[in-house]
Amino acid sequence: MRLFAHGIGGAKDLPIPAEYAIAGACAALAVSFTVLALAWRTPRFNTGDRRPRPAPGWVADMVDGPWFAPLLRVLGFAFFLYVAAAAVFGKDLLINPFFGVFFVLLWVGIVPMSLFFGPFYKAISPVRTINLLLAKLSGSDPEVGLRDYPRWLGHWPAAVGLFAFVWFELVYPFSTELGPARLWCAAYVGVMLIGGAVFGNRFFENADPFEVYSTLVSRLSVWGRDGDGNLVVRSPLANLDLTPVRPGLLAVCSVLLGSTAFDSFKDSSTWLTTIQSTDIDTDWLNLAALLGFVLAVGILFGAATMMTGIHDDHHRLSLPGQFAHSLVPIIVGYVVAHYLSYLVEVGQQTVIYLSDPFSTGANLLGTGNRAVNYWLSNHPTFLALTKVGGVITGHVVAVIAAHDRAVKLLPKRHQLTGQLSLLVVMVGFTIGGLYLLFGA
Repeated sequence: MRLFAHGIGGAKDLPIPAEYAIAGACAALAVSFTVLALAWRTPRFNTGDRRPRPAPGWVADMVDGPWFAPLLRVLGFAFFLYVAAAAVFGKDLLINPFFGVFFVLLWVGIVPMSLFFGPFYKAISPVRTINLLLAKLSGSDPEVGLRDYPRWLGHWPAAVGLFAFVWFELVYPFSTELGPARLWCAAYVGVMLIGGAVFGNRFFENADPFEVYSTLVSRLSVWGRDGDGNLVVRSPLANLDLTPVRPGLLAVCSVLLGSTAFDSFKDSSTWLTTIQSTDIDTDWLNLAALLGFVLAVGILFGAATMMTGIHDDHHRLSLPGQFAHSLVPIIVGYVVAHYLSYLVEVGQQTVIYLSDPFSTGANLLGTGNRAVNYWLSNHPTFLALTKVGGVITGHVVAVIAAHDRAVKLLPKRHQLTGQLSLLVVMVGFTIGGLYLLFGA
């Protein structure tokens, strides 16, 4: 399925050498940190000095209206049933739209949808809808399960679920066969429904890998809620600063960032040469490399955040979680850099395939006769610049988010020096990301 993931918009398409792009990206981070050190000495996000603006009246009335949430649930569930029918009754061919919906529209499309519209997946989640229907039938409250969700568990189940997905997509050799993909989705739905029955909707908020991913990315949108639950427009950085610190948050971010980096690395000539020159099973090597990338992100980031002085009433081990939100812009930047053309072009192909869910030549949605627009592929220089811009912008925004958290948490004498190790790690992420992206 990965027809357009990395092959277009590479180093050869940059108007400058890739080495200069990498050097420029590192310089941008250094300059950003210097400016912040001089001009940003007190916290600016959510300090109580500035209230968020109310959302436009017509938007708030629509979103909070009695029909809006149920309509999204109905549309989301109808689409789920349509794709499920293709998965169950469709042919085991790559033209089955189930594959494109699963790997492209869901996994990659969830990022722009959450950026533009807020916690998108939560609004259309089929497992939430099924849990709601089951609760209605049993006369129970879907918000409340049989037990309280353990606070110590946090986002760890979501991290495991996300790793299971990236393993299936990037490592498992039969991921584009209908049977295994169908089984993965069935297992996901089953686990979610059991968790929802036991712990209520709090389980989805913490443990659903796709909902946690969507909600995390939505922290960079302009939409939010104030203390009274009213819809407001807020700076994306201020929204990001409100990310709840829960156990497993860094693990979630590490899986998302590390797996994207591995997705580039596994196509590199270095890795291909390695796996071809050894007798060790390729699947085990890929699994070890994927796990290595994820652990490297978590260990490097966690260690960097803890290499600082702290207040007497703070626990050093809490710092990785306190700063983990700053990885979200980097994750989004990497998604833009690695999957933009994949989403746009394979996404269009998926929409075309959706008109023929059973591969019978039907045109149920009227999209079957459309053609894919390959504008991005035909403009590789623009695509290459967009990739570089995505990585650089993500890291600069991450530096700003981390700096504001540092001046909020750290003792005054450590507010700058305490960030240096984290800055070094982010520069390393920038170099590594661009190097893998362009094979420099």
